[in-house]
Amino acid sequence: MRFATKAIRVGQDPDATHRAVVAPIWQTSTFAWNSLDEIPPIDYTRCTNPGRISLEQALASLENAKHCTVFGSGMAAIAAAFSLLENGDDLLMATDIYGGTYRLADVYLRKQGVTYSSFDASDLSSIAAAVKPNSKLLIFESPTNPNLRISDVAAIAAEARRLGLISIFDNTFASPALQNPLDLGVDIVVHSTTKYISGHSDVIGGALLTNDCDIAHAIYEWSKAYGPVPSPFDCWLSLRGLKTMGIRVREHCRNAQAVAEYLVDQPGVTKVHYPGLSTHPDHELAKRQMKGFGGMVSVEFESAAMARAVAERTKVFLLAESLGGVESLVAYPPLMSHATMTEEQRLERGIPPTMLRLSVGIEDADDLCEDLGLAIASAREALLSPV
Repeated sequence: MRFATKAIRVGQDPDATHRAVVAPIWQTSTFAWNSLDEIPPIDYTRCTNPGRISLEQALASLENAKHCTVFGSGMAAIAAAFSLLENGDDLLMATDIYGGTYRLADVYLRKQGVTYSSFDASDLSSIAAAVKPNSKLLIFESPTNPNLRISDVAAIAAEARRLGLISIFDNTFASPALQNPLDLGVDIVVHSTTKYISGHSDVIGGALLTNDCDIAHAIYEWSKAYGPVPSPFDCWLSLRGLKTMGIRVREHCRNAQAVAEYLVDQPGVTKVHYPGLSTHPDHELAKRQMKGFGGMVSVEFESAAMARAVAERTKVFLLAESLGGVESLVAYPPLMSHATMTEEQRLERGIPPTMLRLSVGIEDADDLCEDLGLAIASAREALLSPV
């Protein structure tokens, strides 16, 4: 089966009792046993649930994975991957990483006796330079949040393996529709299924996928013990969204390209970050590695005041956190995705106070461009007008 067919068919056969085309919601906490001599395959929803199994099978098929475990959030999936670390271990973390992942390592792993080191995902040699005798895991993402830099996934995965590290890749921004990191040699893929996989901004979820049986078993046992699992209804919502991911992501990519090209020529805009632009430093790598350039665009303005003014003046783009839904959102990283970092830390990572991050939805592209143009014009007028 190909991608669009797998998204609709894998793990989603009509139910055996009534042949419902759409899977039912198994809204139960527990399942009856036939006898004490026959342990049922599904007995308690904290451990698993029929709807959860369907979602895991579908996601595994889309990422070409043997194993999938879903969680109640993307950060729970990251925490599950980090559960492989023990007291005294070291984590190699890309400098250009999601703020929530950074906070988990910087604040909470420290409390567990785990240290972290940083490497530059655009410089392969920085991995060997940063690795320590006690380094165990390496985590990175591409496209990055919010700078939209593209890493050579296969090269980093190979270098991690050479150094004896387990590689973890956050594939949230691209989704399985645009790239499959396990095929490029990564050991573990994590997703915030909240984003493009579910696609409608109505459910929180996460997933961890791997082809390693030992890792899969450890993650599943950790999930059973800690219980960060999605509800049956959450799984149903994600399955519903998954069916249209292929179509949605194509529209996200098409609209994002149009928005990026439009913003390049707008007054007050100093830089547009989008791998689909020929001027992007990683454009050729993105063309080789991805099936599309994604639905995220970041833009820098001539001042922080203008960036904030634009964010507060859009009408079609809603000022909100998160991304990957059908509706367009505008976010201000210093107060949203990377608020847990200090300004100095953000600047070190190329996240200035002049930046906005756009999650480009599937509305009409002309409406999106017009909305941004009007917001920019209004912001400039307000800032240039004498008080």
